[in-house]
Amino acid sequence: MADKKARLTVDGLEEAIELPVYSGSEGPDVIDVRPLTGKGLFTYDPGFVSTAACESKITYIDGAKGVLLHGGYPIEQLAEKSDYLEVCYLLMNGELPDAEQKEKFVNTIKNHTMVHEQMSHFFNGFRRDAHPMSIMVACVGALSAFYHDSLDINDARHREVCAYRLIAKMPTLAAMCYKYSIGMPFQYPRNDLSYAENFLQMMFGNPCEEYVPNPVLAKAMDKIFLLHADHEQNASTSTVRLAGSSGANPFACIASGVAALWGPAHGGANEAVLTMLEEIGDESRIEEFVAKAKDPNDPFRLMGFGHRVYRNFDPRAKVMKATCDQVLAELGIEDEPLLKIAKRLEQIALEDEYFVARKLYPNVDFYSGIILKAIGIPTSMFTVIFAMSRTIGWISHWSEFHSSPNKIGRPRQLYTGPSAREYDN
Repeated sequence: MADKKARLTVDGLEEAIELPVYSGSEGPDVIDVRPLTGKGLFTYDPGFVSTAACESKITYIDGAKGVLLHGGYPIEQLAEKSDYLEVCYLLMNGELPDAEQKEKFVNTIKNHTMVHEQMSHFFNGFRRDAHPMSIMVACVGALSAFYHDSLDINDARHREVCAYRLIAKMPTLAAMCYKYSIGMPFQYPRNDLSYAENFLQMMFGNPCEEYVPNPVLAKAMDKIFLLHADHEQNASTSTVRLAGSSGANPFACIASGVAALWGPAHGGANEAVLTMLEEIGDESRIEEFVAKAKDPNDPFRLMGFGHRVYRNFDPRAKVMKATCDQVLAELGIEDEPLLKIAKRLEQIALEDEYFVARKLYPNVDFYSGIILKAIGIPTSMFTVIFAMSRTIGWISHWSEFHSSPNKIGRPRQLYTGPSAREYDN
């Protein structure tokens, strides 16, 4: 039932249109505009920035206050007390697991980390210098050709198995992309390691010697996974939901999310941070680029500062900053040129009145880019790791969509082309 009513008066209509108004557990009220269609009217909202296209219980963001909640839990508390796989369970089920549930969940994920051996031959069709995201889009979609025993989207158990497989296999595929690019053999997963440790050994291990994960770096990777796990109805998540509304299989839907994430305006932000640092090149040029960023007539922007959603601060950035400091101290590479530039830019953004007044604080992409660079992960892999992390958010929203009555997405348009005319040539 609607909590309130809104009345819309439109020139040319004799009576006002009554619209239901709903209140969620958090956030602003929502006006149900569906009655407008019956009156021959649509709403106009480019980018859907004022449109709630779905109802969801998974994640809530208050950008003005810098709040990010998963299942009601603040991201800061989850980052401090939880780990990535526990957050995966939370996003999938709406509640944190008890000890027994968590152990069972973690073991289930470990038992699904292998990919079909035929997938290794799939890589041979790509050039060695292909961007890893192009390979990921193809490989994730191709999973449906290998795991077609659980593709009934109306079966809750099938949806659950697909979620397990995707969470488990994405790190394996991501590491395979990297290994293929450098001409090294693929590393099989190891079930004796944690999720983050296993990813690092698949990335950096080799058959010649045993790989021993650095616990500081593994913890940092887990934080990166956790902080990128879900972010409400962003472009890629909305893409997954829209693809899912057609009844497409889950692997195809997640592949559509990977494709949407690839865009530099979305998932490529931490990659753009490193590109910017390389463009600056030397500490002596920092002031030059800061001046360019302040110049309203110069299109240059400092990447990794400010956020479209968070108008105050990115709550994930505080956690990522602490992790970044730990990684740099552990590796003892504070003198690396690009990292020195990054640290100086961070100082300027936190102290310079221009940036402080505009709340252009370093965001999660700024710090995660520095961490990944320090660990030795190439820039081209940054968005791949983002896709790995966000898979749980995508599959949780996809499953939520199919767990309740739904309909295929069909946005409307404001047509401004020619009116009907005769073909008389």
